[in-house]
Amino acid sequence: MSSSMDMDSSSTNEESSEADLNNPSREEFEFPLSHSGSLSSLSKRLDELIISYESLHKAWPVSEPVQEEVPVPVLIPSLVENKLSMKERGEVLDQRAADNEVQAIKERFSKLLLGEDMSGSGKGVSSAVAISNAITNLYATVFGNCHKLEPIQTEKKNMWKREMDCILSVCEYIVEFFPSSQSLPDGTKLEVMATRPRSDISISLPALEKLDTMLLDMMDSFEKTEFWYIDEKKKQSLHSSEGSRPSVHRNTEKWWLPVPGVPGSGLSEETRKDLKKKRDLASQIHKAALAINSTILTEMEIPESYTQALPKSGRACVGDTIYRYMSTLDRFSPDYLLDCLEISSEHEALAVADRVEAAMHVWHRKARGNKSRPSIDRIKDLMDVRYKNVVLGKRAESLLFCVKQRFPGLRQSRADTSKIQHNKDVGQAILESYSRVLESLAYTIVSLIDDVLFTDGSSEKQRS
Repeated sequence: MSSSMDMDSSSTNEESSEADLNNPSREEFEFPLSHSGSLSSLSKRLDELIISYESLHKAWPVSEPVQEEVPVPVLIPSLVENKLSMKERGEVLDQRAADNEVQAIKERFSKLLLGEDMSGSGKGVSSAVAISNAITNLYATVFGNCHKLEPIQTEKKNMWKREMDCILSVCEYIVEFFPSSQSLPDGTKLEVMATRPRSDISISLPALEKLDTMLLDMMDSFEKTEFWYIDEKKKQSLHSSEGSRPSVHRNTEKWWLPVPGVPGSGLSEETRKDLKKKRDLASQIHKAALAINSTILTEMEIPESYTQALPKSGRACVGDTIYRYMSTLDRFSPDYLLDCLEISSEHEALAVADRVEAAMHVWHRKARGNKSRPSIDRIKDLMDVRYKNVVLGKRAESLLFCVKQRFPGLRQSRADTSKIQHNKDVGQAILESYSRVLESLAYTIVSLIDDVLFTDGSSEKQRS
Protein backbone atom coordinates (compact mmCIF):
# COMPACT_ATOMS: atom_id res chain seq x y z
CA MET A 1 0.00 0.00 0.00
CA SER A 2 2.76 2.44 0.87
CA SER A 3 4.74 1.59 -2.26
CA SER A 4 1.76 2.49 -4.52
CA MET A 5 1.36 5.81 -2.71
CA ASP A 6 5.04 6.56 -3.21
CA MET A 7 4.77 5.88 -6.93
CA ASP A 8 1.80 8.22 -7.22
CA SER A 9 3.53 10.95 -5.27
CA SER A 10 6.70 10.67 -7.36
CA SER A 11 4.73 10.98 -10.60
CA THR A 12 2.76 13.96 -9.31
CA ASN A 13 5.85 15.72 -7.99
CA GLU A 14 7.39 15.39 -11.43
CA GLU A 15 4.88 17.87 -12.81
CA SER A 16 5.23 20.26 -9.85
CA SER A 17 9.01 20.41 -9.68
CA GLU A 18 9.42 23.17 -12.26
CA ALA A 19 5.93 24.69 -12.27
CA ASP A 20 5.30 28.35 -11.61
CA LEU A 21 1.58 28.64 -12.22
CA ASN A 22 0.35 31.62 -10.27
CA ASN A 23 -2.89 33.15 -11.54
CA PRO A 24 -3.00 31.39 -14.92
CA SER A 25 -4.99 33.03 -17.69
CA ARG A 26 -6.68 31.19 -20.50
CA GLU A 27 -7.58 32.73 -23.83
CA GLU A 28 -11.22 33.12 -24.69
CA PHE A 29 -12.16 31.47 -27.93
CA GLU A 30 -14.81 32.58 -30.32
CA PHE A 31 -16.70 29.35 -29.69
CA PRO A 32 -16.07 27.88 -26.19
CA LEU A 33 -14.72 24.35 -25.96
CA SER A 34 -15.82 22.83 -22.69
CA HIS A 35 -16.71 24.60 -19.48
CA SER A 36 -19.78 25.11 -17.37
CA GLY A 37 -22.57 26.59 -19.42
CA SER A 38 -20.75 26.08 -22.72
CA LEU A 39 -23.87 24.94 -24.58
CA SER A 40 -25.87 28.01 -23.53
CA SER A 41 -23.08 30.44 -24.42
CA LEU A 42 -22.55 28.62 -27.70
CA SER A 43 -26.26 28.98 -28.47
CA LYS A 44 -26.02 32.78 -28.09
CA ARG A 45 -23.04 32.97 -30.44
CA LEU A 46 -24.87 30.81 -32.97
CA ASP A 47 -27.80 33.25 -32.91
CA GLU A 48 -25.39 36.06 -33.84
CA LEU A 49 -24.00 33.90 -36.66
CA ILE A 50 -27.51 33.21 -37.99
CA ILE A 51 -28.29 36.95 -38.03
CA SER A 52 -25.16 37.68 -40.08
CA TYR A 53 -26.05 34.79 -42.41
CA GLU A 54 -29.56 36.13 -43.03
CA SER A 55 -28.22 39.59 -43.87
CA LEU A 56 -25.76 38.06 -46.35
CA HIS A 57 -28.32 35.63 -47.77
CA LYS A 58 -30.57 38.49 -48.87
CA ALA A 59 -27.90 39.63 -51.33
CA TRP A 60 -27.53 36.21 -52.95
CA PRO A 61 -29.16 35.85 -56.37
CA VAL A 62 -32.33 33.83 -56.33
CA SER A 63 -32.54 31.56 -59.33
CA GLU A 64 -36.04 31.22 -60.73
CA PRO A 65 -36.87 27.79 -62.10
CA VAL A 66 -36.93 27.71 -65.87
CA GLN A 67 -40.09 26.15 -67.21
CA GLU A 68 -39.15 23.98 -70.14
CA GLU A 69 -41.66 22.67 -72.59
CA VAL A 70 -41.90 18.94 -72.15
CA PRO A 71 -42.87 17.10 -75.32
CA VAL A 72 -46.00 15.03 -74.98
CA PRO A 73 -45.15 11.37 -75.56
CA VAL A 74 -47.21 9.34 -77.94
CA LEU A 75 -49.10 6.79 -75.88
CA ILE A 76 -49.71 3.36 -77.31
CA PRO A 77 -52.96 1.83 -76.10
CA SER A 78 -52.53 -1.28 -74.01
CA LEU A 79 -54.59 -3.56 -71.86
CA VAL A 80 -53.59 -1.62 -68.74
CA GLU A 81 -54.76 1.71 -70.18
CA ASN A 82 -58.06 0.18 -71.17
CA LYS A 83 -58.71 -0.86 -67.58
CA LEU A 84 -57.24 2.18 -65.81
CA SER A 85 -57.74 5.85 -66.53
CA MET A 86 -54.76 8.22 -66.58
CA LYS A 87 -55.63 9.53 -63.11
CA GLU A 88 -55.87 6.06 -61.64
CA ARG A 89 -52.62 5.09 -63.31
CA GLY A 90 -50.86 8.11 -61.79
CA GLU A 91 -52.15 7.15 -58.35
CA VAL A 92 -50.76 3.65 -58.81
CA LEU A 93 -47.32 5.02 -59.74
CA ASP A 94 -47.32 7.41 -56.77
CA GLN A 95 -48.31 4.60 -54.44
CA ARG A 96 -45.54 2.42 -55.87
CA ALA A 97 -42.96 5.16 -55.28
CA ALA A 98 -44.21 5.65 -51.71
CA ASP A 99 -44.00 1.90 -51.07
CA ASN A 100 -40.41 1.84 -52.33
CA GLU A 101 -39.48 4.73 -50.02
CA VAL A 102 -41.11 3.02 -47.02
CA GLN A 103 -39.30 -0.19 -47.88
CA ALA A 104 -35.96 1.66 -48.01
CA ILE A 105 -36.65 3.22 -44.60
CA LYS A 106 -37.52 -0.18 -43.13
CA GLU A 107 -34.31 -1.65 -44.53
CA ARG A 108 -32.18 1.17 -43.12
CA PHE A 109 -33.65 0.99 -39.62
CA SER A 110 -33.40 -2.79 -39.63
CA LYS A 111 -29.68 -2.52 -40.33
CA LEU A 112 -29.31 0.03 -37.53
CA LEU A 113 -31.12 -2.21 -35.05
CA LEU A 114 -29.00 -5.19 -36.08
CA GLY A 115 -25.83 -3.16 -35.59
CA GLU A 116 -24.72 -3.76 -39.18
CA ASP A 117 -24.69 -7.51 -38.54
CA MET A 118 -27.07 -8.94 -41.14
CA SER A 119 -26.56 -12.49 -39.86
CA GLY A 120 -28.49 -11.68 -36.69
CA SER A 121 -25.98 -13.52 -34.51
CA GLY A 122 -25.41 -10.53 -32.20
CA LYS A 123 -21.86 -9.81 -33.36
CA GLY A 124 -22.65 -6.34 -34.66
CA VAL A 125 -21.74 -2.97 -33.22
CA SER A 126 -23.88 -0.99 -30.80
CA SER A 127 -26.80 1.11 -32.04
CA ALA A 128 -24.87 4.31 -31.31
CA VAL A 129 -21.91 3.25 -33.45
CA ALA A 130 -24.24 2.01 -36.21
CA ILE A 131 -26.05 5.38 -36.40
CA SER A 132 -22.74 7.24 -36.36
CA ASN A 133 -21.48 5.10 -39.26
CA ALA A 134 -24.75 5.65 -41.13
CA ILE A 135 -24.39 9.46 -40.97
CA THR A 136 -20.73 9.25 -42.00
CA ASN A 137 -21.49 6.97 -44.95
CA LEU A 138 -24.41 9.15 -46.05
CA TYR A 139 -22.17 12.22 -46.05
CA ALA A 140 -19.57 10.37 -48.13
CA THR A 141 -22.26 9.35 -50.63
CA VAL A 142 -23.77 12.82 -51.04
CA PHE A 143 -20.77 15.15 -50.56
CA GLY A 144 -17.84 12.82 -51.20
CA ASN A 145 -17.30 14.19 -54.74
CA CYS A 146 -17.88 17.84 -53.83
CA HIS A 147 -14.81 19.31 -55.54
CA LYS A 148 -16.44 22.34 -57.17
CA LEU A 149 -18.36 25.41 -56.04
CA GLU A 150 -21.68 24.50 -57.61
CA PRO A 151 -25.17 23.55 -56.41
CA ILE A 152 -25.61 20.04 -55.10
CA GLN A 153 -27.62 17.81 -57.41
CA THR A 154 -31.31 17.82 -56.58
CA GLU A 155 -31.41 14.05 -56.27
CA LYS A 156 -28.51 13.96 -53.81
CA LYS A 157 -29.86 16.92 -51.84
CA ASN A 158 -33.25 15.25 -51.47
CA MET A 159 -31.51 12.03 -50.48
CA TRP A 160 -29.52 13.89 -47.78
CA LYS A 161 -32.62 15.57 -46.34
CA ARG A 162 -34.75 12.42 -46.46
CA GLU A 163 -32.15 10.14 -44.87
CA MET A 164 -31.17 12.69 -42.20
CA ASP A 165 -34.83 13.26 -41.28
CA CYS A 166 -35.17 9.52 -40.69
CA ILE A 167 -32.02 9.31 -38.57
CA LEU A 168 -32.73 12.48 -36.57
CA SER A 169 -36.26 11.29 -35.79
CA VAL A 170 -34.67 9.06 -33.15
CA CYS A 171 -33.88 12.18 -31.11
CA GLU A 172 -37.59 12.81 -30.56
CA TYR A 173 -37.68 9.83 -28.21
CA ILE A 174 -34.52 10.69 -26.24
CA VAL A 175 -35.91 12.49 -23.20
CA GLU A 176 -35.10 13.27 -19.59
CA PHE A 177 -37.40 13.33 -16.55
CA PHE A 178 -38.12 16.41 -14.48
CA PRO A 179 -40.49 17.01 -11.55
CA SER A 180 -43.85 18.52 -12.44
CA SER A 181 -47.38 18.81 -11.05
CA GLN A 182 -50.70 17.54 -12.37
CA SER A 183 -54.16 18.78 -11.38
CA LEU A 184 -56.98 16.28 -10.97
CA PRO A 185 -60.65 17.11 -11.74
CA ASP A 186 -61.38 17.53 -8.02
CA GLY A 187 -58.62 20.16 -7.71
CA THR A 188 -56.05 17.91 -6.11
CA LYS A 189 -52.49 18.50 -7.26
CA LEU A 190 -50.12 15.59 -7.65
CA GLU A 191 -46.36 15.66 -8.07
CA VAL A 192 -45.43 13.64 -11.13
CA MET A 193 -42.37 13.14 -13.29
CA ALA A 194 -42.78 14.58 -16.78
CA THR A 195 -40.52 14.19 -19.80
CA ARG A 196 -38.79 16.73 -22.04
CA PRO A 197 -36.08 16.53 -24.72
CA ARG A 198 -32.63 16.00 -23.30
CA SER A 199 -30.84 19.30 -22.72
CA ASP A 200 -27.85 18.66 -25.00
CA ILE A 201 -30.11 17.56 -27.86
CA SER A 202 -32.59 20.43 -27.46
CA ILE A 203 -29.72 22.97 -27.65
CA SER A 204 -27.31 21.45 -30.17
CA LEU A 205 -29.62 19.72 -32.66
CA PRO A 206 -31.57 22.85 -33.80
CA ALA A 207 -28.26 24.69 -34.16
CA LEU A 208 -26.81 21.90 -36.32
CA GLU A 209 -29.91 21.80 -38.51
CA LYS A 210 -29.62 25.56 -39.06
CA LEU A 211 -25.93 25.23 -39.96
CA ASP A 212 -26.87 22.44 -42.37
CA THR A 213 -29.40 24.69 -44.11
CA MET A 214 -26.92 27.56 -44.30
CA LEU A 215 -24.29 25.38 -45.99
CA LEU A 216 -26.75 23.96 -48.54
CA ASP A 217 -28.01 27.46 -49.36
CA MET A 218 -24.44 28.64 -49.80
CA MET A 219 -23.75 25.87 -52.29
CA ASP A 220 -26.94 26.73 -54.19
CA SER A 221 -25.80 30.35 -54.51
CA PHE A 222 -22.93 29.28 -56.81
CA GLU A 223 -25.24 28.58 -59.74
CA LYS A 224 -24.09 31.42 -62.05
CA THR A 225 -20.44 32.32 -61.49
CA GLU A 226 -17.70 34.15 -63.33
CA PHE A 227 -15.26 31.29 -62.78
CA TRP A 228 -15.25 27.73 -64.07
CA TYR A 229 -13.37 24.49 -63.50
CA ILE A 230 -10.79 22.81 -65.69
CA ASP A 231 -10.57 19.03 -65.84
CA GLU A 232 -7.29 17.30 -66.61
CA LYS A 233 -8.42 16.32 -70.09
CA LYS A 234 -9.51 19.84 -71.04
CA LYS A 235 -6.63 21.67 -69.37
CA GLN A 236 -4.33 21.81 -72.39
CA SER A 237 -7.03 22.94 -74.82
CA LEU A 238 -8.31 25.61 -72.44
CA HIS A 239 -4.84 26.97 -71.77
CA SER A 240 -4.32 27.53 -75.49
CA SER A 241 -7.66 29.34 -75.93
CA GLU A 242 -7.87 33.13 -76.00
CA GLY A 243 -8.91 35.18 -72.98
CA SER A 244 -7.81 32.62 -70.38
CA ARG A 245 -4.78 32.24 -68.15
CA PRO A 246 -2.96 29.02 -67.24
CA SER A 247 -4.24 27.78 -63.87
CA VAL A 248 -2.10 26.07 -61.26
CA HIS A 249 -3.01 24.03 -58.21
CA ARG A 250 -2.93 25.81 -54.88
CA ASN A 251 -2.22 22.46 -53.20
CA THR A 252 0.18 20.37 -55.26
CA GLU A 253 -0.54 17.29 -53.13
CA LYS A 254 -4.09 17.15 -54.56
CA TRP A 255 -3.18 17.53 -58.22
CA TRP A 256 -6.06 15.32 -59.39
CA LEU A 257 -8.74 17.81 -58.28
CA PRO A 258 -10.25 20.18 -60.87
CA VAL A 259 -8.56 23.58 -61.08
CA PRO A 260 -10.65 26.79 -61.09
CA GLY A 261 -10.28 29.08 -64.09
CA VAL A 262 -10.96 32.82 -64.24
CA PRO A 263 -11.33 35.26 -67.16
CA GLY A 264 -8.21 36.93 -68.54
CA SER A 265 -9.22 40.21 -66.91
CA GLY A 266 -9.79 38.50 -63.57
CA LEU A 267 -12.87 38.42 -61.38
CA SER A 268 -14.96 41.52 -60.92
CA GLU A 269 -14.68 43.43 -57.67
CA GLU A 270 -18.27 42.54 -56.73
CA THR A 271 -17.63 38.81 -57.22
CA ARG A 272 -14.39 39.01 -55.24
CA LYS A 273 -16.13 40.71 -52.30
CA ASP A 274 -18.99 38.20 -52.42
CA LEU A 275 -16.56 35.27 -52.30
CA LYS A 276 -14.72 36.74 -49.33
CA LYS A 277 -18.00 37.25 -47.43
CA LYS A 278 -19.07 33.69 -48.11
CA ARG A 279 -15.66 32.43 -47.07
CA ASP A 280 -15.89 34.28 -43.76
CA LEU A 281 -19.37 32.88 -43.17
CA ALA A 282 -18.28 29.32 -44.00
CA SER A 283 -15.31 29.75 -41.66
CA GLN A 284 -17.63 30.82 -38.82
CA ILE A 285 -19.88 27.82 -39.52
CA HIS A 286 -16.82 25.59 -39.39
CA LYS A 287 -15.80 27.01 -36.01
CA ALA A 288 -19.34 26.59 -34.66
CA ALA A 289 -19.54 22.95 -35.79
CA LEU A 290 -16.05 22.33 -34.37
CA ALA A 291 -17.07 23.81 -31.01
CA ILE A 292 -20.21 21.64 -30.83
CA ASN A 293 -18.24 18.55 -31.81
CA SER A 294 -15.54 19.27 -29.22
CA THR A 295 -18.17 19.79 -26.51
CA ILE A 296 -19.90 16.49 -27.31
CA LEU A 297 -16.59 14.60 -27.38
CA THR A 298 -15.63 16.13 -24.03
CA GLU A 299 -18.89 14.88 -22.49
CA MET A 300 -18.34 11.33 -23.78
CA GLU A 301 -16.92 8.80 -21.36
CA ILE A 302 -13.27 7.87 -21.79
CA PRO A 303 -12.88 4.11 -22.40
CA GLU A 304 -10.89 2.23 -19.80
CA SER A 305 -8.79 0.65 -22.55
CA TYR A 306 -7.50 4.12 -23.44
CA THR A 307 -6.82 5.32 -19.89
CA GLN A 308 -5.02 2.12 -18.93
CA ALA A 309 -2.57 2.62 -21.80
CA LEU A 310 -1.66 6.18 -20.73
CA PRO A 311 1.70 6.90 -19.06
CA LYS A 312 1.78 7.72 -15.36
CA SER A 313 3.17 11.22 -15.98
CA GLY A 314 1.84 14.01 -18.17
CA ARG A 315 5.36 15.17 -18.81
CA ALA A 316 6.18 11.82 -20.40
CA CYS A 317 3.25 12.34 -22.79
CA VAL A 318 4.11 15.79 -24.15
CA GLY A 319 7.90 15.71 -23.79
CA ASP A 320 10.31 18.10 -22.06
CA THR A 321 10.01 20.95 -24.59
CA ILE A 322 6.24 21.34 -24.49
CA TYR A 323 6.09 20.69 -20.75
CA ARG A 324 8.64 23.44 -20.06
CA TYR A 325 6.52 25.99 -21.96
CA MET A 326 3.30 24.86 -20.25
CA SER A 327 4.65 24.84 -16.69
CA THR A 328 7.05 27.78 -16.35
CA LEU A 329 5.24 30.64 -18.10
CA ASP A 330 3.09 32.92 -15.97
CA ARG A 331 0.80 33.78 -18.87
CA PHE A 332 0.36 30.79 -21.14
CA SER A 333 -0.27 31.40 -24.87
CA PRO A 334 -1.11 28.31 -26.96
CA ASP A 335 -0.56 30.25 -30.21
CA TYR A 336 2.95 31.23 -29.13
CA LEU A 337 3.73 27.64 -28.18
CA LEU A 338 2.56 26.38 -31.59
CA ASP A 339 4.71 29.00 -33.32
CA CYS A 340 7.74 27.79 -31.37
CA LEU A 341 7.07 24.16 -32.32
CA GLU A 342 7.09 25.07 -36.05
CA ILE A 343 4.65 22.37 -37.12
CA SER A 344 4.94 22.00 -40.90
CA SER A 345 2.51 19.20 -41.78
CA GLU A 346 -0.80 17.73 -40.65
CA HIS A 347 1.00 14.51 -39.71
CA GLU A 348 3.11 16.38 -37.17
CA ALA A 349 0.05 18.29 -35.95
CA LEU A 350 -1.85 15.03 -35.36
CA ALA A 351 1.08 13.61 -33.40
CA VAL A 352 1.21 16.73 -31.21
CA ALA A 353 -2.58 16.59 -30.70
CA ASP A 354 -2.40 12.95 -29.57
CA ARG A 355 0.38 13.70 -27.09
CA VAL A 356 -1.29 16.81 -25.68
CA GLU A 357 -4.66 15.08 -25.32
CA ALA A 358 -3.06 12.13 -23.54
CA ALA A 359 -1.35 14.52 -21.09
CA MET A 360 -4.64 16.38 -20.59
CA HIS A 361 -6.39 13.19 -19.48
CA VAL A 362 -3.48 12.30 -17.17
CA TRP A 363 -3.59 15.71 -15.47
CA HIS A 364 -7.38 15.64 -15.19
CA ARG A 365 -7.20 12.21 -13.60
CA LYS A 366 -4.62 13.37 -11.06
CA ALA A 367 -6.61 16.54 -10.35
CA ARG A 368 -9.54 14.41 -9.23
CA GLY A 369 -7.29 13.15 -6.44
CA ASN A 370 -6.39 9.84 -4.88
CA LYS A 371 -9.05 7.83 -3.06
CA SER A 372 -6.67 6.93 -0.23
CA ARG A 373 -6.57 9.15 2.86
CA PRO A 374 -3.29 11.06 3.17
CA SER A 375 -1.80 12.27 6.43
CA ILE A 376 -2.59 15.77 7.73
CA ASP A 377 0.95 16.97 7.00
CA ARG A 378 0.62 16.13 3.31
CA ILE A 379 -2.80 17.70 2.76
CA LYS A 380 -1.40 21.14 1.91
CA ASP A 381 1.19 19.72 -0.49
CA LEU A 382 -1.42 17.58 -2.22
CA MET A 383 -3.74 20.59 -2.60
CA ASP A 384 -0.95 22.57 -4.28
CA VAL A 385 -0.16 19.68 -6.62
CA ARG A 386 -3.85 19.19 -7.40
CA TYR A 387 -4.22 22.88 -8.28
CA LYS A 388 -1.22 22.70 -10.61
CA ASN A 389 -2.64 19.61 -12.30
CA VAL A 390 -5.93 21.45 -12.85
CA VAL A 391 -4.10 24.38 -14.47
CA LEU A 392 -1.97 22.10 -16.62
CA GLY A 393 -5.07 20.22 -17.73
CA LYS A 394 -6.80 23.45 -18.77
CA ARG A 395 -3.71 24.62 -20.62
CA ALA A 396 -3.49 21.31 -22.46
CA GLU A 397 -7.16 21.66 -23.34
CA SER A 398 -6.68 25.13 -24.80
CA LEU A 399 -3.56 24.01 -26.70
CA LEU A 400 -5.47 21.08 -28.20
CA PHE A 401 -8.29 23.37 -29.33
CA CYS A 402 -5.73 25.74 -30.87
CA VAL A 403 -4.15 22.89 -32.85
CA LYS A 404 -7.58 21.91 -34.23
CA GLN A 405 -8.30 25.50 -35.24
CA ARG A 406 -4.94 25.98 -36.93
CA PHE A 407 -5.25 22.66 -38.80
CA PRO A 408 -8.99 22.42 -39.58
CA GLY A 409 -8.63 19.35 -41.81
CA LEU A 410 -6.97 17.34 -39.04
CA ARG A 411 -8.11 13.77 -38.57
CA GLN A 412 -9.57 12.60 -35.30
CA SER A 413 -7.17 11.98 -32.46
CA ARG A 414 -6.62 8.61 -30.84
CA ALA A 415 -8.76 9.51 -27.83
CA ASP A 416 -11.67 10.78 -29.95
CA THR A 417 -11.63 7.65 -32.11
CA SER A 418 -11.64 5.46 -29.02
CA LYS A 419 -14.57 7.40 -27.54
CA ILE A 420 -16.65 7.06 -30.71
CA GLN A 421 -15.94 3.34 -31.06
CA HIS A 422 -16.91 2.57 -27.45
CA ASN A 423 -19.79 5.04 -27.17
CA LYS A 424 -23.18 3.64 -26.12
CA ASP A 425 -25.18 6.89 -26.02
CA VAL A 426 -27.29 7.23 -29.19
CA GLY A 427 -27.96 10.94 -28.66
CA GLN A 428 -24.27 11.77 -28.33
CA ALA A 429 -23.49 9.62 -31.37
CA ILE A 430 -25.96 11.57 -33.52
CA LEU A 431 -24.73 14.99 -32.36
CA GLU A 432 -21.06 14.04 -32.74
CA SER A 433 -21.34 12.57 -36.22
CA TYR A 434 -23.72 15.31 -37.46
CA SER A 435 -21.43 18.10 -36.26
CA ARG A 436 -18.38 16.28 -37.66
CA VAL A 437 -19.75 15.99 -41.20
CA LEU A 438 -20.96 19.63 -41.17
CA GLU A 439 -17.51 20.67 -39.99
CA SER A 440 -16.00 18.76 -42.92
CA LEU A 441 -18.42 20.32 -45.43
CA ALA A 442 -17.75 23.84 -44.18
CA TYR A 443 -14.00 23.26 -44.39
CA THR A 444 -14.43 21.98 -47.97
CA ILE A 445 -16.30 25.15 -48.97
CA VAL A 446 -13.60 27.35 -47.41
CA SER A 447 -10.89 25.44 -49.29
CA LEU A 448 -12.74 25.69 -52.61
CA ILE A 449 -13.22 29.44 -52.20
CA ASP A 450 -9.52 29.78 -51.36
CA ASP A 451 -8.70 27.94 -54.59
CA VAL A 452 -10.71 30.44 -56.65
CA LEU A 453 -9.19 33.45 -54.88
CA PHE A 454 -5.71 31.98 -55.31
CA THR A 455 -6.27 31.52 -59.04
CA ASP A 456 -7.58 35.07 -59.34
CA GLY A 457 -4.55 36.40 -57.46
CA SER A 458 -2.15 34.45 -59.67
CA SER A 459 -3.90 35.82 -62.77
CA GLU A 460 -3.57 39.35 -61.45
CA LYS A 461 0.17 38.87 -60.87
CA GLN A 462 0.59 37.61 -64.43
CA ARG A 463 -1.25 40.65 -65.81
CA SER A 464 0.99 43.02 -63.87
